[in-house]
Amino acid sequence: MPSPVAPAAPSRPALPWLAAAAVMLLWASSFIVIRFSGAHLSPGAMTLLRMVTAAAVMLPLVLTGRVRTPRSGRMWAGVLAWGVTWFCVYSVVLNASELFLDPATAAMLVNLAPLIVAVASGVLLGEGLSPRLLVGVVIALCGIGLITLATSTGHVEGPGLVLGLLAAVLYAGSVLGQKPLLAHIDSTSMTVVGMTAGMLACLPFAPQLVAELGRAPASAIAAVVYMGVLPTAAAFLLWGYALTHTPAGVLTSSSLIVPAITVVLAWTILGEVPPPLAALGGVLCLTGAAIAILPAMLASLRSRT
Repeated sequence: MPSPVAPAAPSRPALPWLAAAAVMLLWASSFIVIRFSGAHLSPGAMTLLRMVTAAAVMLPLVLTGRVRTPRSGRMWAGVLAWGVTWFCVYSVVLNASELFLDPATAAMLVNLAPLIVAVASGVLLGEGLSPRLLVGVVIALCGIGLITLATSTGHVEGPGLVLGLLAAVLYAGSVLGQKPLLAHIDSTSMTVVGMTAGMLACLPFAPQLVAELGRAPASAIAAVVYMGVLPTAAAFLLWGYALTHTPAGVLTSSSLIVPAITVVLAWTILGEVPPPLAALGGVLCLTGAAIAILPAMLASLRSRT
């Protein structure tokens, strides 16, 4: 793994945080899509359709010369491994976990990743272990637990727990692997190359996708295409940019607000009124995320001012 470097200071320090906020909103919407389309498309087929759509969106960046290939065999190996892990394996595992778990429990397990990243980035990337960051993550995880308790169907099976925990580990590992690589390749190029690798790794699911497209309703297909365009292509470009300019542990902690946003989206889009306990959990998610990331955000803004 390349040596870590300090995050680069952007000319407009608010932009990485605005990018992170957009990513969290888009990623929250993907949970709604997975819940809706998962009834019609299998985990691998859904991932392939999502990645083919995302790769098509990225094609103009390749044709206009905006993508730079890795400069060494070691960098190629790192970027390709990251892409296959993040865009193929993680997505398939997350989709498969919801065959055994309700979405609330799956979201709770996946959101153990910020805690893993906060601790590992302090130890491995030299970002330090801020007590404030850890306290914020724990508070937000308590909020996620309340949301799960309020909205869970109680449908929990052993394979689902294993897959959910594996998804959290893959999520954390992908973030920790991407951060040092961004010191040697720009975020756009890394995203495009990695996304292409993930799409190619999903090609064994092509026969399954072709068979399921003939049975799936147009609304489910359109929802996955949306997920490929915005929560995947656009969101990961923004994520790479934000990660280039912010500490990995702090940025990943911002994803703790995703369950709270998901509750609001389910309320407004699906008409699912959140129970009072879920609303309280959402408040705790926002509070914990604020404790974890606001000090770093304000410090970066003050330093540029």
